[in-house]
Amino acid sequence: MAIQYKRILLKVSGEALSGPKGTGFDEETIASICAGIKAAHDLGTQIAIVVGGGNFWRGRSSGKMDRMDADKIGMLATVMNALAVKDALHQQGVDAVVMTSSFMPQVAECFTSDKAIAALESGKIVVFGGGTGNPIFSTDTASALRALEISADAMFKATMVDGVYDKDPHKYPDAVRYDTLTFTRVLDERLAVMDSTAATLCRDNGLPILVFDLGQPANIAKACEGEMVGTLVKE
Repeated sequence: MAIQYKRILLKVSGEALSGPKGTGFDEETIASICAGIKAAHDLGTQIAIVVGGGNFWRGRSSGKMDRMDADKIGMLATVMNALAVKDALHQQGVDAVVMTSSFMPQVAECFTSDKAIAALESGKIVVFGGGTGNPIFSTDTASALRALEISADAMFKATMVDGVYDKDPHKYPDAVRYDTLTFTRVLDERLAVMDSTAATLCRDNGLPILVFDLGQPANIAKACEGEMVGTLVKE
């Protein structure tokens, strides 16, 4: 089957890497996620990844700490996660490289769109760490920004639910899942897809988002082939 998406930006939450532990790394969970990424990569899809940092740190839960410092700690947490994902991909025989938003040459290469695109076209998976490199902005916004910078066909947002609902499906058994949505509706109804900055960025630049369940890593390859596995958001 021909792939529908030639190049994607995959957003993976930090919490997803912690598995049942709820914090830090769970090696079995990371290996499973990376196996799903490898399967999609083997189809011929070029894959870039943004990883969150919530398995180590959440700036908004930092109490009285200065917001700028708290967000910087969060950015460093995403770099740790990016290195872990790259290593797990290497263990599965996939060539991958980490690029960071801030200059830290002893850790990883610094991001530029040209270098990232060249790496993708050479067959490497590129893992972006450090968010946008600025406080305040979420990793959702970093994902949208990087997706646009590398000219991705779509942004895949891998979550712990199988799509977007009209209300929290964990709390309300009658919650209804959407197959498709517009960004305008997401913003107007404040649906829990991503923060409004990221949603606006995607809407204004025509970048579609597919929201699906990462609990089944095979969904990544299925989505690349065009199978409907979650909720597609586009204007």
